[in-house]
Amino acid sequence: MARLSPNEPFLHDDVVIVNTTFGRYCEVGRGSRVLNSEFGDYAYCDQRADIANTTLGKFANVAAATRIGPTDHPYANASLHHFLYRSASYWDDVEDDADFFARRAARRTVIGHDTWIGHGAIIKPEVTIGNGAIVAAGAMVTKDVAPYMIVAGVPAVPLRARYPDGVADRIEALAWWNWDHDRLRAALDDFRTLDAAAFCDRYEA
Repeated sequence: MARLSPNEPFLHDDVVIVNTTFGRYCEVGRGSRVLNSEFGDYAYCDQRADIANTTLGKFANVAAATRIGPTDHPYANASLHHFLYRSASYWDDVEDDADFFARRAARRTVIGHDTWIGHGAIIKPEVTIGNGAIVAAGAMVTKDVAPYMIVAGVPAVPLRARYPDGVADRIEALAWWNWDHDRLRAALDDFRTLDAAAFCDRYEA
């Protein structure tokens, strides 16, 4: 029997999930924390991922020990410390700063369809990673990444396009990530053996 299900995500041990929705065939690796986020169909993260305030597209691949949408401290104030906004942990007569948490949650990070976020990468809040893009291991992404671009470094900079000219546009038009589960299975051998251009040749209308 297949390990993943269309009905509920596969959650490994010691995960923390708060205010998060999942599509079909999703998985969250051991020790991961996911807050205020959305996983598209087939999206997954490996162990010890820390994801906050993020929309993951379909077939997003998130490696281990990544941070996506890491939250900021209030560095313009007189102090950076938790006591400013997690105040109820320190005093009985005050509540946490709900407005501060609302502002954090509104700073969304968007990860496109069929993306690969490499091991240990960090993607800042309010960054968009385009469809098909690859973020190299250890990269620090502070700006939007174009679709089908490979980026690396601290801060991350473009290395090269994932596909030769024109192929990315064909993949976008094909939008195979919207195919149903049975059609994906029927095309599995071609996904495995054909390069992207040849795949488009076979499946373009």
